[in-house]
Amino acid sequence: MSSGPAGQVTRSFKSPRLETTSRAPSRRFLRTVDGVTIDAAYDPGTESSGDLAFIVAHGFTGDLDRPHVRRAAGVLARRGAVVTFSFRGHGRSGGRSTVGDREVHDLAAAVAWARELGHTRIVTVGFSMGGSVVLRHAALHGGKGREPGGEPVPGREHEGRTGARTDAVVSVSAPARWYYRGTAPMRRLHWLVTRPEGRIVGRLGLRTRIDHRDWDPVPRSPVECVPHIAPTPLLVVHGDRDGYFPVDHPRMLAEASGGHAELWLEHGMGHAENAAPDDLLTRIGDWAVTHAG
Repeated sequence: MSSGPAGQVTRSFKSPRLETTSRAPSRRFLRTVDGVTIDAAYDPGTESSGDLAFIVAHGFTGDLDRPHVRRAAGVLARRGAVVTFSFRGHGRSGGRSTVGDREVHDLAAAVAWARELGHTRIVTVGFSMGGSVVLRHAALHGGKGREPGGEPVPGREHEGRTGARTDAVVSVSAPARWYYRGTAPMRRLHWLVTRPEGRIVGRLGLRTRIDHRDWDPVPRSPVECVPHIAPTPLLVVHGDRDGYFPVDHPRMLAEASGGHAELWLEHGMGHAENAAPDDLLTRIGDWAVTHAG
């Protein structure tokens, strides 16, 4: 472990280890404010952490049944209850993926379910696309559906008024800005999302149904959202070997927070859930126990 710039910690990476749990989480379908059915599961956790619950937001082309999502949930369940869910267009959920736009409604439904179950301290933990969604969700709640400048967005005035408040936010391997094509994996992802043949590959090969429509209006970017998250505690986590988003992305997010966010740069780590080792997930859980609420 070594120290970097203020608010930044750099740590060494260890390979992920697959972990399973013998308990089957309870399962149900949630309905979002815009009418999409979302597949979700609840795990009460392996240890008593009082009223704490984690909401795990997976990356693009993932779903709650993927082994890497289940492994992450299993590690976090040592510190509290865990809600996992599949974003729209993924797995058994309805609708089509909007790649980070309307997904804020899916996360809000999962947070609201955790509160209905009695949890009063909620931590959203997002990976890659999910990492951008947890940032937007936290900012939209605080801003009550308003973009920077104070004007309500047509058709989105309700986004921040769901009551799905979060008490701490962890964003892992998230982009700072939209439309980034600076790496080969991101160029392939843009082909997948924007080309008809790419969307066929997504549906048949990756179990991901992608909306063909462009964003209208374009949602504010993660880096634009970060200043609106305070005073909610925010942790930004990123690997220095991330093949999708280089380290200028997490640094932009941390800088935009004005010193409010804590930044962990993980030495040797790649991208998102697949690359997050158990010890990192454990440290995230410990951070959440300390900072949530």
